[in-house]
Amino acid sequence: MTPTPIRERNKLEARNRILVAARSSFVHQGYESFSLRKLAQTLGYSPAALYKHFKNKSEIFDCLAEESFQALVEAFANVEPLPGEDPVDRLKRGMHAYVAFGLNNPDHYRFAFLAQQSEDLASPKPRAAYEGLTSRVQACVDARRFRPLDVQLMAQSLWAAAHGVTSLLVQRPAFPWTARDKLIAQVIDSAVTSLLAENHSLGRSA
Repeated sequence: MTPTPIRERNKLEARNRILVAARSSFVHQGYESFSLRKLAQTLGYSPAALYKHFKNKSEIFDCLAEESFQALVEAFANVEPLPGEDPVDRLKRGMHAYVAFGLNNPDHYRFAFLAQQSEDLASPKPRAAYEGLTSRVQACVDARRFRPLDVQLMAQSLWAAAHGVTSLLVQRPAFPWTARDKLIAQVIDSAVTSLLAENHSLGRSA
């Protein structure tokens, strides 16, 4: 029997409700403490009802991770190159977009980068967001704006800087931070400036 549109809609709504509740549970309780039985109790479902949608908690986690990373990729939609734009400026725009995503979507950010699966589970596959960062770094190298260093090393060092300030602001909102926008700009500018080709040339000629 072909499912009716109403049945399909109800199924989708139930699945989305499960994912919303599961995201909150993973973020606030951690992967190890999460269980389908606890989630079913929270939702007022039977465990069997949850298994109609997901076979285990790992599948739910993977689905939520994909959602969070997709939301991050969509946040980069406005980081396309502008006519005549310096690739370094575009790179900085991308890093600012990354930080803004984390601050505007703290649960997505916590889930994507701070929630952890068991160590024996497979490592996450490369993500489009990171590949976008790498391509922007490569553009800076190609334009000779960056030193000819390992692109992966540079991309990962920049990601570490952006992630560091984002995770601190998300996880420690009560800390007496200085002006937030100035702090973010300082971290990004310092990380990018250390890679600029002209700074390297000045250092050698000094």
